[in-house]
Amino acid sequence: MEEKLSKKDIKQIQDKGILLDKIEQQLLFFTNGIAKVNLEKSATINDGILVFSTEEIEELCQFFDNNKSNKIIKKFVPASGAASRMFKFLIEFLTEFSFEKGTINSYINHKQEHDLPVFLVGMKDFPFYSEVKNKVIQLNLNYYELEKDEKDYLFINTLLSSEYFNFANKPKGILPFHTKDKAVLTPVEEHLSETVFYKKEGEKAKVHFTISKEHQEHFETITKNQSNIDVTYSYQKESTDTIAVNLDNTPFRLEDGSLLFRPGGHGALIENLNQLKADIIFIKNIDNVSQNHIVDIIKYKKVLGGLLMKTQEQVFNYLEKLESKNVTEELITEIKSFAKEKLNISLPISFDKFQLEYKVEFFFNELNRPIRVCGMVKNEGEPGGGPFWVKNENGLSSLQIVETSQINLKDKGQKQIAEFATHFNPVDLVCGIKDYKNKKFDLTQFVDENTGFIVEKNKFGKPVKSFELPGLWNGAMANWITLFVEVPLSTFNPVKTVNDLLKPSHQPEDKIT
Repeated sequence: MEEKLSKKDIKQIQDKGILLDKIEQQLLFFTNGIAKVNLEKSATINDGILVFSTEEIEELCQFFDNNKSNKIIKKFVPASGAASRMFKFLIEFLTEFSFEKGTINSYINHKQEHDLPVFLVGMKDFPFYSEVKNKVIQLNLNYYELEKDEKDYLFINTLLSSEYFNFANKPKGILPFHTKDKAVLTPVEEHLSETVFYKKEGEKAKVHFTISKEHQEHFETITKNQSNIDVTYSYQKESTDTIAVNLDNTPFRLEDGSLLFRPGGHGALIENLNQLKADIIFIKNIDNVSQNHIVDIIKYKKVLGGLLMKTQEQVFNYLEKLESKNVTEELITEIKSFAKEKLNISLPISFDKFQLEYKVEFFFNELNRPIRVCGMVKNEGEPGGGPFWVKNENGLSSLQIVETSQINLKDKGQKQIAEFATHFNPVDLVCGIKDYKNKKFDLTQFVDENTGFIVEKNKFGKPVKSFELPGLWNGAMANWITLFVEVPLSTFNPVKTVNDLLKPSHQPEDKIT
């Protein structure tokens, strides 16, 4: 590393609060690559994924309601990303379309564009339609004399223009998503509404958004009238930025010779999560909101929370017993059954030959970890990660959420396991971040540092490689106790493209019926 970095570089790294060994590790990843995960099999119903009966669901909901008053509960919502991908096909349209070359219909046919016609047909059903149209009319006094193609073009241009609405450069969280009782609602407001399930009598519900600093004013404008909710914000820490390199793995330098750093991806948010003061934290993506499935959403939030509380109760009980000096082989046998059957903990082949003191040490270390309960939906072809059984270098299996980019798809066996996955990760989880003594875990101690992603970007017209930290619910939580629970598709309503806002879950109920 000393050959690649000067004293000035090292000072720049230290001024950002980044440890030098982190940079050294990243440079090694660029040179040697990042090892792919070793999939053993996909997690399926009754083999890593729990499914509950109607009676069990009611019991878990009741358990959550009965015990939530004893817990400090927060919701954690990553919300810093810009909405550029949401409007990608519209940005391409504005860049490539010209009236001189033909009509919008000819553009659609030539490009074999599928998203644009959906957008145009459903335009009046978007929650921002009236406001954008009124602005277009205001800017074009001859609006009603224009051809339909011209009106449509002006609508899209006004929607995305930096002079007017600039939607593609704003965070998703502050965009209009829903219309309800003539009011236009943003994802931020929908997330605040969902807090009803854990709000305690006489106390404010707590929600934390991770955002970009430059957009905080917009978020605060939306949340300022929420007197019953305590809303807090944080930014991705500079110390989690990662170094960027050229294609030959030498550090990429700016014109002044300084190093280029890039945000470390959502895995960096483990630092933000680690700063929160709470017992239990629900995590959900900013764009996964609905105005029509709130009953299912709240029910299954309680199911996940109730299961976490019940699991913690039993884990804490065993940890207290393991800490005492009265541990028997009978107790170890009981804990062994619980660890394997309820917590999916894999034991070394030679475990039964361990002396009692080593069995106690093993289970104490395995149980004394943060716990996460993750909702999983049936796989319907959505891009993204899923639940798998993964083997580590010691041959031990664990449940992990794995992204496609972490899998060696050149290996037929690994590819087949990935293709036959039955479930998908909707990012709907609840975390227990305190130990049996009510002391908060240092969550950074449970990250698998050997995972992550190398991505290629473009800077000043030059290709650049950057390293993204282990994903928040991937490598950043790899060493947590993990439980997967099947939740219904009705609880998963993401908005990946603007056309998703036309789906029933995002439209007013009177329009659906």
